Amino acid sequence: MRWVFRVLTLLLSVALLLVVALSVYGWRSLPRLDGRLALAGLQHEVQVNRDASDVTHILARDPRDAWMALGYVHAQERAWQLEFNRRLMRGELSAVFGSTTLETDKLMRTLGIHRAASRQLQGLSQDTQVALRAYADGVNAFFAGQEQALPLEFLVLGADPTDEARSGQYWTPEDSVGWSLMMALDLGGNWGNEFARLTALEVIDTEALWTLFPPYPGERPAATADLATLYQDLDVYRRGAPTEQRSQSQGGVLAWLDDPGSNEGKGSNNWVVSGERSESGAPLLANDPHLGLSAPALWYFARLQAPDVASHKGLDVVGATLPGAPVVVLGRTREAAWAFTNTGPDVQDLYLEQLHPDDPSLYRVPSDDGLPRWMPFDERVERIAVKGAADVEHRVRHTRHGPVISDAQSRYADVIDTSRHVLALRWTALDDDVRNIDASLAANRARSVEDLIGAFANMHAPMQSVLMADRAGRIAFKAAGRVPLRHVDNDIQGVAPSPGWDARYDWIGWLPYDETPFDDGSRGWIATANQRVHGPDYPHFLTQDWVMPYRQQRIEQLLQARDRHSPESFRLMQADLHAESTRRLLPYLRAAKPAHELGEAALRVLADFDGVMRGDAAGPLIYSVWVDEFTRDVIGGRLGKARFEKLYGKRLFRSAVELILERNDAHWCGEGGCAAAVTTALDRALERIAKEQGRDPRSWRWDRAHPAISVHRPFSNVPYLAPWFEVRAPTGGDPFTLNVGQYHLDKADAPFANRHAASLRAIYDLSDAGQDLFIYQTGQSGHVMSRRYRDMSPSWADVRLRPLRMQPEGWERQLTLHP
Repeated sequence: MRWVFRVLTLLLSVALLLVVALSVYGWRSLPRLDGRLALAGLQHEVQVNRDASDVTHILARDPRDAWMALGYVHAQERAWQLEFNRRLMRGELSAVFGSTTLETDKLMRTLGIHRAASRQLQGLSQDTQVALRAYADGVNAFFAGQEQALPLEFLVLGADPTDEARSGQYWTPEDSVGWSLMMALDLGGNWGNEFARLTALEVIDTEALWTLFPPYPGERPAATADLATLYQDLDVYRRGAPTEQRSQSQGGVLAWLDDPGSNEGKGSNNWVVSGERSESGAPLLANDPHLGLSAPALWYFARLQAPDVASHKGLDVVGATLPGAPVVVLGRTREAAWAFTNTGPDVQDLYLEQLHPDDPSLYRVPSDDGLPRWMPFDERVERIAVKGAADVEHRVRHTRHGPVISDAQSRYADVIDTSRHVLALRWTALDDDVRNIDASLAANRARSVEDLIGAFANMHAPMQSVLMADRAGRIAFKAAGRVPLRHVDNDIQGVAPSPGWDARYDWIGWLPYDETPFDDGSRGWIATANQRVHGPDYPHFLTQDWVMPYRQQRIEQLLQARDRHSPESFRLMQADLHAESTRRLLPYLRAAKPAHELGEAALRVLADFDGVMRGDAAGPLIYSVWVDEFTRDVIGGRLGKARFEKLYGKRLFRSAVELILERNDAHWCGEGGCAAAVTTALDRALERIAKEQGRDPRSWRWDRAHPAISVHRPFSNVPYLAPWFEVRAPTGGDPFTLNVGQYHLDKADAPFANRHAASLRAIYDLSDAGQDLFIYQTGQSGHVMSRRYRDMSPSWADVRLRPLRMQPEGWERQLTLHP
């Protein structure tokens, strides 16, 4: 026993020493926020001050110094975030994470994000190139210096960028351009929906497809072709049963790449009122972009101020910056403010490229005489370093449309026969003349709505629904981004993969900027929430994949409920949990006749449920689990389990469920009808909930199943590290409420967790008082040992916002950067 005691004491002592050592190291990695620091390359001293809301104010005497200081501050606060993002866009994750991320690296190399960024950099304005170079110099100066230890993630994973930073090659201007393309990949895609339709059409006909993927209310399907017959005639499908759903092992690392090219659930809210509809007499503008929740957050709030100099126009702008870029992406200047939601046009088309039957190095292209004509692929080989294994050589092929993405991810070969056809991607964001950062830099200097409209003419990808307001009282909406024009005889319209050898499916040009949707604000208010942004008489096709208009209709209802609005009324709107989508389906659920022992108690709960998705209530939980079970039974039963699980998760098929129930569609529900399917789903839902939350429905709570989880990449995958690095908070809402809470039902550990929500909330007051407000879900610091790592989380969950001031009353911290 004495030896056992000694061994236990020794182990405890070693563990304690390890904890102490890590704590000391973590403390050494915290950034210096006061005093003086040398930053080689500055032309003048720069003040980096933090106010009571922890907003960082960078006050410089030259714009170049401001951009360089922002790069340094981003690296101080978000070093690991920069490292991870850099490896992601370059396709270099596997050098640190091993084979787990190899398929992601293959996809990034195939898309050629960094190569495209290099080409696009050459077309940016000289002013933007200076900003990007100065920002990169600031990032590199931090990593090359020894002022603070690198965050714990570098230590644990053995990553050390010091040598590259000292040579000035760690962070480059191409990396900043590349990160803007990664945002376009996250927001601007529908290739996943195209492939989902192709997958479903193996077992359902075209008519059934429009129930599964219905067009926007009041519209007909954009594609007039009989797609099911087309694909069967082309013999595109792989023979044999579909394979089981692939592992989600990298979900904590790259959750949003589980289903790339899908815009389902990727939305936002923004609305604006003119001075005639505000208490102050000046415009009010609100924004909450809905993005994947991460720790640290995607955003970093900062102000950049610098006067005009001989070589550069000055700027004074505050708002949300993206670590990795030298601009305020969402925010305001002294005179004007802007806010984004995702428009979601169809800017990605998949093409089935037919391979030569005797020579797979050739693919079919259009011909004038109708006879098959063949062309060789453009090819290159990418060498990918893999930790703990030999390097992998990955062959990248290009067609006249773009990269062959079926070479990068195995899920395509699970559906199509890649010995006969491969899938190539045409995507606006990969074109050489994309100028997103030019647009953002011009917006950072805007003094009016007119300036903003002009600035966003260079916003190419992803298209954004931009609301704008200025101190002169003007408000406006403009859809800013590049949208392809398609042939009038294109009978697929990019809704599903098209035959690549038929020229009628090629793009023929771009929608002119002055013809994209616009609203001058004459009603006194404007609101967008990813719904269709044009009227039924609009002459151009943008997409079939609009988001159902529930959120936009609720915003409109709340805006019209008051004669005049204030920042507080806007805040209450951002907190709204009313779900009209829930109210639409509740009558079918209440009519169920459950056999489960808890059925009667559950029906009593549902009788009092008003469709408000409160976190402390049982009704939202019962409803949400029931609709999941119904979808799995009815749609999953029709598609087959393996095929359904490839499509379900982020994609909820809620519009399909609505149509099926409203039609009482026995074609989907089966011979027993939809009422029987509703009851069966409720019985299963009650048993499922009881296993998690006990057998008393009165004690059930939605927020226990629906916590907001801001995932850390990669430590959310490590059970004993996840509680330290993740940021969690109980929340209400669901995918269809203004206070949105999107869940991913393919995540078996927490299928209803809130993973995709308001990545920030902001309210801009254009009056003299300037009572701007903001919040996001973690904190400014990316260092887990910092008290500023998660200090915003409780306020974000409660929808309490912090002041956002261009001229705060004082400073909490003051740092001087000097040459």
